[in-house]
Amino acid sequence: MEAVGDLAIHVILSKLGPADAVSVACVNTRFRGWASDDSLWSKFCADELHLSFPIDPWGNPTPTFKAAYQVWRESFCMYPWPLVRRVKGCWDRIKGWLAANFPEALATLRKGVSEDEIMDLENRLNVKLPLPTRILYRFCDGQELMDINSSESMLGSPLGLIGGYSFYDHLVNVYLLPLSQVVTETKNVARRLGFGTRSKYIVVAASSTYATKIFFLNCANGQLYVGTRNLRTHREMMSCVPNTLISLVHDSEGTQQQDGLLLWLEEHARRLCNGTIKLREEGEIRSINQFPEEAPHCTTAITNGVKVRASAVFVPEASNLKHESEKYLFSYSIRMSLLPEGCVLHGMSFPSCQLYRRHWIIRANDTVVSDVNAEAVIGMFPLLHPGEEEFVYQSCTPLPSSSGSVEGSFTFVPGRLEDPRADSFEVEVARFPLQFPDYIF
Repeated sequence: MEAVGDLAIHVILSKLGPADAVSVACVNTRFRGWASDDSLWSKFCADELHLSFPIDPWGNPTPTFKAAYQVWRESFCMYPWPLVRRVKGCWDRIKGWLAANFPEALATLRKGVSEDEIMDLENRLNVKLPLPTRILYRFCDGQELMDINSSESMLGSPLGLIGGYSFYDHLVNVYLLPLSQVVTETKNVARRLGFGTRSKYIVVAASSTYATKIFFLNCANGQLYVGTRNLRTHREMMSCVPNTLISLVHDSEGTQQQDGLLLWLEEHARRLCNGTIKLREEGEIRSINQFPEEAPHCTTAITNGVKVRASAVFVPEASNLKHESEKYLFSYSIRMSLLPEGCVLHGMSFPSCQLYRRHWIIRANDTVVSDVNAEAVIGMFPLLHPGEEEFVYQSCTPLPSSSGSVEGSFTFVPGRLEDPRADSFEVEVARFPLQFPDYIF
């Protein structure tokens, strides 16, 4: 080894990993110097923790990358290290997206909790949190949806980490509860629903609006559930992630622990980062919108310069599994706009066009359950001009089956309804799916 250069030793140690580097340091003084090189530990921190600077888990600077790595390992020594890295990666992706797109929501995320705070919750609720959920809260204690100017709760806040949707007077915006509120809400909900003292359900997320949408984590099996329309009367819930993916939620020795909350947040992060869901802006209000924005769940059709995008979202809190013909409720979002060249009809271009009628064909599986032909959309006759923002509206439809579709057309008039400039024409709404999802948000 004496003939091997420093650079070669550095490369070898970097391939071995942190544990082997520590072992090598015990060989002799020369190896200790190689194994203590901070550029080596900088690589370890970058590879395992995605750290660009030497900081501890609370964001405080440390003198070296080696010291940072040591603090991280000591702080999470009671958990499987691969799971710690996985949870940190999940939060990094979420926080990175929020920093770039939704900083006002990023500001609501609370610092992580201590082991003592987790044990206090477990004692007060008589539960044992799944390992992934424990680590999730070690990194981030949910959201603080408070008005910084008045120190009052922001009922109806649009800053929920999960976001939501709206149709008619139904508005949902889901946020992640901090541990203190998990305790309070779990006790309140348990009292209202008649859960016994041995119940293993805890409330981890809910809508900040008047609409009742509550997510429960079952601490025994690790599944995440959401209440349906029959939650209050029959304690009816639905699983939010595939049961087959949940495993080893209390096994501190395993390497593949994953519970419903971790899988749910990872899927949410994936959808945010790949553009499946995006922010929606209404005036000065911004929120995460759960209506899909990308194919195949969002369809697009352009007819004579009129562009129509359409997608749907499952609405668990308004679904009724005990009702044969209206088991599943879906809300759909229609976005229409006029391309820059305007409305083009028979080679002529018109600077505007206005919707007159709608025609919907709604299917449950392959069976037509509704065929609607009527004036307007939600009582409105949108007038489109080139360059304007999309006209957006939401509606809903129940289905007796867990899958179906909507397709149809709009009748438009070039110019305005009061001043038509040519014959009316049909604008296609490409078929879009109504599908019970693998992941429910």
